[in-house]
This record gives sequence, structure tokens and C-alpha cells, in this order.
Amino acid sequence: MRSLCKIYGLILSLLLCLIICPSSLPAEELTDAEKLQVVYEMYEEYKESFPEVEDVTPKQAMELMESGNVIFVDTRKSKEQKVSTLPDAVTEKDFKKNLEQYGDQVIIGYCTISYRSGKLARKLRKEGITMLNLRGGMLAWVHEGGKVYDANGETKSVHVYKKKWNYLPEGYEAVWSFFPF
Repeated sequence: MRSLCKIYGLILSLLLCLIICPSSLPAEELTDAEKLQVVYEMYEEYKESFPEVEDVTPKQAMELMESGNVIFVDTRKSKEQKVSTLPDAVTEKDFKKNLEQYGDQVIIGYCTISYRSGKLARKLRKEGITMLNLRGGMLAWVHEGGKVYDANGETKSVHVYKKKWNYLPEGYEAVWSFFPF
């Protein structure tokens, strides 16, 4: 009887984990809301590496973008940027080369999930430059209704870096390089 209770307890624990911890399920088995939850949970873990950096949500960034006083800085590699970028984004290299050009704008850094951009924002902060970090990166951006662009215009393709970050909403195509893990 005691071992039967342990088995039922274990089964109940596993079921609760599946309900409470959607990140334990493969991305293709999650709803878009669950995928977004996973993205934000992953970001919060990464955020521990740069707690002093101020975040901006995708919705806030979209509102700021409407003012025309925002510059997005894409901290990803060029092959990732070729797949898609946020509207009118500049590369990290171009941004650093032309810092004075962006002095009056709100600077928002991003990457796939905004880990790399968070590290850049931390470094720039030490140099006296304020860069906000896009909470959840491109993954959260598209989940929250933001558009992404390639050389031909709006696209539904996003470079997710590796399969581990493939939490795009329905209707988007994930692209990744190197090893699919």
C-alpha cells in the first residue's frame, strides 16, 4: 500500500510539473502563451548576469518606436541578422562606430533572447552609455506582435540561434546554425 502511494505521488508530481513547468515540454507541444512564458522565464535566468541593466518590454519598445526616437541595436552575428531584424535596427559594430549619432535617441539592444545584448548594455553602462535591453529579445518581440524584416521586407523567419531557443509563435519559421541543439 505504501509503495502504491509513492507511485501515485510521483505521478501526481510529474503531472503538476507538466502543468506548472511548460519549459519541460518540447516547444511544438506548447501553446503560444506557454512558449512566451518559457521565453520570459529563460530571460529572467539570463538577467541574473546583468541585473543592473534596465529592461524594456516589447510593448513598451513598440510604443517608444512610434515616437520615432528609438534605435534598435542588433547584437547578433551577421548570418543571424540576414534572416531578420527589428525595424531599422543597426548592427552593434555600426552603433559603436557612430555613437554620437544616437545621443538623442532611446537605445534598445536585442538579440534572440537578449542575453548578448544584456551583456553589451552592462558594458556600455560602465562607459556612461544607457542602453535598454529588450526583455525576451526577438522571441518575445514576435510573440507580442512586433514585426521583423529581411532584405525583401516583412518576414516570418527568425534566427533562433540554436534549437534550445525555438519558442517562436505559430506561423513563424525558426532558422538556426551550427548544431541543432
